[in-house]
Amino acid sequence: MTQKRPNIGFGRRMSRREALGLGAAGAGAILLGGCGGGAGSSGGTSGSSGTGGALGSNKNKKITFGSIGWTEDVALSNLSKVVMEKDLGYGSVDIKGPLELGPLFLGVAGGGLTAFQDVWMPNNKNYLNSAKVKPKVELLPPWFEGKTKYGLAVPMYMKKKGIVSIADLNKAGTNVITGIEPSASFMPVIRNKVIPGYNLHMKLVTSSTAAMLAELQKKYSAKQPIVIPAWSPHWMNKKYDLWYLKDPKGLEKPFSNSSKLQTVVNKNLKNDDPVTYAFLKAVRLTADQVNSLELEIKKAGSDNPIKGVNNWLAKGNHKVVEPWIKAARKAAGQA
Repeated sequence: MTQKRPNIGFGRRMSRREALGLGAAGAGAILLGGCGGGAGSSGGTSGSSGTGGALGSNKNKKITFGSIGWTEDVALSNLSKVVMEKDLGYGSVDIKGPLELGPLFLGVAGGGLTAFQDVWMPNNKNYLNSAKVKPKVELLPPWFEGKTKYGLAVPMYMKKKGIVSIADLNKAGTNVITGIEPSASFMPVIRNKVIPGYNLHMKLVTSSTAAMLAELQKKYSAKQPIVIPAWSPHWMNKKYDLWYLKDPKGLEKPFSNSSKLQTVVNKNLKNDDPVTYAFLKAVRLTADQVNSLELEIKKAGSDNPIKGVNNWLAKGNHKVVEPWIKAARKAAGQA
């Protein structure tokens, strides 16, 4: 599962489903002490913002985002990088990763990382509340303006045929649930709780996230039945019309509970760098915006997320980031 790339693309050190099921044990990992070089490419430019020129005071700043490598983190960290460098004149915005959750939280607490933008709450509360982390960080308000989703899903053409609930799956036309990594925490829940709890005559087949998505593409193109674990935000929700199955017995919980997506920064950032602090605090994205941004990055190739970001901005989306830019300029006294 670990993939080292010269750019922060869609490789990941652990699956989202695995990491979101972890407790505090990972919080004892390595403390990152210095701002090492990032992995994100700085090639390409965003469109003209119409919000004024770059801030000269940002030219010598060195910002380092930590990344876990999940798709929404790749999307947001690279979008932030492009806007901060192009529109606000930051000299260096690096992305370090993929890293696991323990080092990410400890890195922000220790000052080696400026921010980590993919905190899932309350899922990651054990990391945040660690004695080595909590006194040294600040959790910013949610940047994701929507509700996360997680659970078994089917294409909408199956929902139209009456597959509305997990309880309907015995008549789905398939006896297979196409799963993801066997280490993912949701897989035992499906196998040990959902399948027997709903008396499903189905088999869970584990593989990988990439293999699941490839099978989804194949079945969806042929309008054939398929049942998968799905989650949002993720580009699959933009590319495919999916229906998240109802769970009347609540057997998917707590994984199906909605989470807040937030950014964690070092506690000193507000005083040490109010411009960066204001920018990060102003970030807001809807589910549709995140999903479409992720899809553009996927189209551009996992080794070139900057190209995908610029393509997304060029499609009339620069207006999305203009309030972030204005917040930074206001903090710099150039509103």
